[in-house]
Amino acid sequence: MAEKKKALIVWGGWNGHEPDLVAARFKRILEKEGLEVTVSDKLEAFSDLEMLMGLHLIIPIWTGGKLDGELCKNVSRAVASGVGMAGNHGGMCDAFRENVEWQFITGGNWVSHPGGICDYTVEIRRNSSSPIVEGMKDFPVRSEQYYLHVDPAVEVLATTRFPNVTYYHSANKAFDMPVVWTKKWGHGRVFYSSLGHTDSVFIESPTSEEIMRRGFL
Repeated sequence: MAEKKKALIVWGGWNGHEPDLVAARFKRILEKEGLEVTVSDKLEAFSDLEMLMGLHLIIPIWTGGKLDGELCKNVSRAVASGVGMAGNHGGMCDAFRENVEWQFITGGNWVSHPGGICDYTVEIRRNSSSPIVEGMKDFPVRSEQYYLHVDPAVEVLATTRFPNVTYYHSANKAFDMPVVWTKKWGHGRVFYSSLGHTDSVFIESPTSEEIMRRGFL
């Protein structure tokens, strides 16, 4: 019998993103797909490099906070060796703001969400061959619309149009902000979706959850 693939979920940081509920949801998704899942609410979970190297997937859910340089190096080495990394919203790209290596690994960094909770459309990139968005159509979301500073090397799978809400940035031309992307880190594959301000977004927008499921896989 083949050994189960292993995933590690590490959750914590700012409680406004309901990291405990999101962690529980992601755990259910992964277990349904046959993965063996370990969940930790301590960043020290990143201290065991050998354990990290044996994983199939690392899922950070940690808005804000500080990540020790050695712990970040362990994650970096594990992903570069071929371990996958996937996450969403502030739990991955508004984490550890002082750690630029983390931003380099993940491919982007949150800077604003003009208007707070608002209605917007997620547009699937038609020219993408990625199985993550295959067969999907554009869909509406009511949540925070993330304005991110994004690594130009990422492969963008879905976008949203800015400006949507009037703010200082509205003086600039309209453009498409990446919402879902993938990138490489060494031999590892990285996935990110800016959707999911709280756990309820995945209930109200099943497509948002399906994108995460496919991204994990």
